[in-house]
Amino acid sequence: METGLVDQPTLSFYRQGEFIDLCRGPHVPSAGAIGEFKLLSVAGAYWKGDASRQQLQRLYGTAWFSKQELDDYLRMVEEAKRRDHRVLGKQLELFTTNQLVGSGLILWLPKGAIVRGLLETFVRDELFKRGYEPVYTPNIGRVELYQISGHYPYYADSQFKPIVMSEDEKYLLKPMNCPHHVMIYKSKPHSYRDLPVRLAEFGTVYRYEQSGELGGLTRVRGFTQDDAHLFCTEEQVGDEFRGCLEMTQHILQVLGLTDYRVRLGFRDPTSDKYVGSDESWRRAEEALESVCRDMNLPHLEITRGESAFYGPKADFMVADCIGREWQLGTVQLDYNLPSAERFALEYIGQDNTPHRPVMIHRAPLGSMERFMGVLIEHFAGAFPLWLAPEQVRVLIVSEKSEAYARQIETRLKEAGFRVTGDYRSEKLGAKIRDAQLKLIPYMFVVGEKDMAAGTVSVRDRIEGDLGAMPIEAAVAKLQEEVKAKTIRQQAKLVSAGLGGNGERHEY
Repeated sequence: METGLVDQPTLSFYRQGEFIDLCRGPHVPSAGAIGEFKLLSVAGAYWKGDASRQQLQRLYGTAWFSKQELDDYLRMVEEAKRRDHRVLGKQLELFTTNQLVGSGLILWLPKGAIVRGLLETFVRDELFKRGYEPVYTPNIGRVELYQISGHYPYYADSQFKPIVMSEDEKYLLKPMNCPHHVMIYKSKPHSYRDLPVRLAEFGTVYRYEQSGELGGLTRVRGFTQDDAHLFCTEEQVGDEFRGCLEMTQHILQVLGLTDYRVRLGFRDPTSDKYVGSDESWRRAEEALESVCRDMNLPHLEITRGESAFYGPKADFMVADCIGREWQLGTVQLDYNLPSAERFALEYIGQDNTPHRPVMIHRAPLGSMERFMGVLIEHFAGAFPLWLAPEQVRVLIVSEKSEAYARQIETRLKEAGFRVTGDYRSEKLGAKIRDAQLKLIPYMFVVGEKDMAAGTVSVRDRIEGDLGAMPIEAAVAKLQEEVKAKTIRQQAKLVSAGLGGNGERHEY
């Protein structure tokens, strides 16, 4: 309890009859003030997620002032179950886990790997436009590296045990990318003319989460961060911080995650847990607040005591399409790792003397695993065309049109689309339903009339039958949608895995 409560600014106790409990609250004086309630489930739980402890029983319930509020909440809960990325991940063959590999270690299946790879390519393109340099670092490092950074032994409880080669040679699975990027910065001298230095990596890190806390893609033991570390002068902090925020905004906008607020975490001036001088913190906080207000960031909130111990930060709190909030992108200032007590980073200033750079940590997506989990649930598995692992399925009405359909499949592949053909002798309706259940954005249906006219009948998963089009016109339509990274209102139409407007068309 001491570990969990030490950072709490205040503690509160509540008494109900003879029962006294340490509780965050608030409580109501009487159950009569609760208008509507419902018990949701009973489940086993472990204290602090530690499966070695005795299992406890946990009751889940919800209470609201009105039946309408309760009904709205229950509908949201049902919608959340339908969108559960763990269920959709299995149904759509995106990812899996295996106890022989280990708990919390994700195996990306081909379709999931395609989506993840497309996201990474999109982010890499944005990094290149903004002057970042790619780096790669190993998945392990000597214990001494993390002792200097402060990650070991202070966070040993959340790390895998050291790999011991000998008494003088011990390694850790990488818990953070930042010490490795620091060593890349230190690999050569820097002048003020070289700054800012922006190093970016999709780096995989490992945390030993308690087994009782693991869940799907959102709590794992091995995950990949879209990580970058910037090294800049004090004067450059404002512009670099703005650039990180703008990049995060752009990525969220393209992915259709436009409902978010930004939470600025500043230090608690009454606490002594922070590193850096009061003046450095004052300048940094003023600079960050000024940048955020100048950008008119939505629902900006400043929370004292929520900064990292090494510097202020901005977190993007993103709401998905059913209103659940997730902490995704983050931008953090760091006065700790560059300090003389840690890695003693330097650059030569205009006065020809050494100066200490400021370090910025930023990750627009947070981690690929967590972000993929959120994205799967946000789209209910129905990815937009540019992200869909299978973009088009070619269907035949009968065997007579198979040769022509295969030509269309080849043309689509030549145009860069991810396409498959369904040439089974099943009824067309069954093949359409199968494609819709797999949430494939487009179906190209080919019958004898299409073969005679040199066309293809296009079926949109959302809008249904779009009619016959010349093949090149159909290809151009899809290419335009991919190039624009169009996000359409798909989620409302996928509750049963079905779309379309019910129209009939003769093929």
